[in-house]
Amino acid sequence: MRARIVAGVLAALLLVACGSGSNWQAKPEQHVVRKGETLFSIAWRYGKDPADVARWNRLGDGSLIYPGQVIRLTPPPGTSRRTASSGSSSRQPLPSIPAQPPPAWAWPTRGRIVVEYGGKPGSGSGVLIDGRAGQAIVAAASGRVMYAGGGLIGYGQLIILKHNDTYLSAYGHNAKLLVKEGQSVRKGQQIATMGEGPERKPRLHFEIRRNGEPVNPRRYLPAS
Repeated sequence: MRARIVAGVLAALLLVACGSGSNWQAKPEQHVVRKGETLFSIAWRYGKDPADVARWNRLGDGSLIYPGQVIRLTPPPGTSRRTASSGSSSRQPLPSIPAQPPPAWAWPTRGRIVVEYGGKPGSGSGVLIDGRAGQAIVAAASGRVMYAGGGLIGYGQLIILKHNDTYLSAYGHNAKLLVKEGQSVRKGQQIATMGEGPERKPRLHFEIRRNGEPVNPRRYLPAS
């Protein structure tokens, strides 16, 4: 048993190594939790819905993860549960999560979009909004801070807000973070100050994700 556990961890580490650096967009099936990572940061990195990752790993609300833990990144084929009466196994499908409507979005900062969704420079998963160093970054909708830190490559100092079980938003390249993980924020509340984005210019990277997948923020933001 111990040998199988060690082999599984080594295989997962190899997958993580292949998925880092220039192969950032690779699609491994497992991830080994590292110090400082959260369920939301792991799901964000691989473009997964955090609720799905929690269900696939039977993690409840996802708070009980720890360094060295192997996290499944794909849905299991089914779970087997041995019944006391027959001793046979039956497949137990994972419950689906109903989609929830988007919140009423507001612009996260003042400025014009200088790099569109899918464009470069940047990750392509959001938009880059031009501005001035230190200007206010606000919550585009009310929600809860699920991540606040600098552990995700390519985003700088990043904040991820959860608005409901379907929608998340993210704010990257901040100079200073003004909120902490677990904190509730209201729409329009300042959460950070603008820092330098790609090309060392003051810019905000802004994303909206639906069920873990990036979507074009222009479809949701009000006309400017």
